[in-house]
Amino acid sequence: MTTSSVDPAAPTITAARPARPKNHQYYRRHWQLYALLGLPMLYFLLFKYGPMYGVLIAFKDFNFFQGIWASKWIGLDTFEEIFKRRDFYIALRNTFMLNFLDLIVSFPAPIVLAIMLHELKVSWFKKVSQAVLYLPHFISWVIIGGIVYQVFATNTGIANLLLMKMGLPAIPFLSDKNYWLLTYLGTGVWQSAGWGTIIYLAALTGINKELYEAAEVDGAGRFTKIRYITVPGLKPTIITLLIMNLGHMIQIGFERPYVIGNVTVREYSEVLSTFVYKIGLQSGEYSLATAVGFFQAVVGLVFILSANWIAKKTTEQSIL
Repeated sequence: MTTSSVDPAAPTITAARPARPKNHQYYRRHWQLYALLGLPMLYFLLFKYGPMYGVLIAFKDFNFFQGIWASKWIGLDTFEEIFKRRDFYIALRNTFMLNFLDLIVSFPAPIVLAIMLHELKVSWFKKVSQAVLYLPHFISWVIIGGIVYQVFATNTGIANLLLMKMGLPAIPFLSDKNYWLLTYLGTGVWQSAGWGTIIYLAALTGINKELYEAAEVDGAGRFTKIRYITVPGLKPTIITLLIMNLGHMIQIGFERPYVIGNVTVREYSEVLSTFVYKIGLQSGEYSLATAVGFFQAVVGLVFILSANWIAKKTTEQSIL
């Protein structure tokens, strides 16, 4: 039996570290990457950060002819006026309600569709299904609104004409607030679910195929594999998108409630985006409209930070 000994007097040999390139050498080698990054940075500076100067209108008695800077400062008086208006609280309530119902109905739809498409084995049918499901996303909400009125109008809509021919009473899809709510949610799912599957399908391709093979060897069925492999593999993506959706709970698009809504269902269809349009562009109260927009931005930031903190504490996954 032999033992090896190290001479303490022997010099210690360390691996040579690669020399770091100097800054000018690094930039000279990778200047193309920074040049490409310059255009997106310029876009954000001009169209995202530049318009933030207009937030000052919320704290001023804005005069169109004097301009933003020369208009009189009024501090928080604009916000006090907004918070005294009853129609603002109606729009705020409807915004939260529609976004919350959309989160319950529309958020799971792309997940279910993505799993169903992932399970398809016939490639040509899978491609055709994806094309058909993606198509509504590229249709303008103005066109979708026309389709909705052609299909669901009380007296002339295709759906009600079929019901009346079968001897059934017509359903007020667009004139009764409860039926309008169902029509609003269903239209949103139809328009967005197919396009939302893209992210989830991309996440599904990252799941190790050996997990499915091992599960098959153990005798696992299709639903068992979905439950214990597919859904856990989608968990990080689901949490990330859920946090982002929660951050937009107070933000709502203008086209969908404006195009589908009408006077008879204003109790549900009046949201913050249409409220800002009416008081800002129609009534010319630019300070009030800017104050509402600033309020939405602040509350949205609080929502997304809170959702991110909760997700980090409960699931140890977050976006920040």
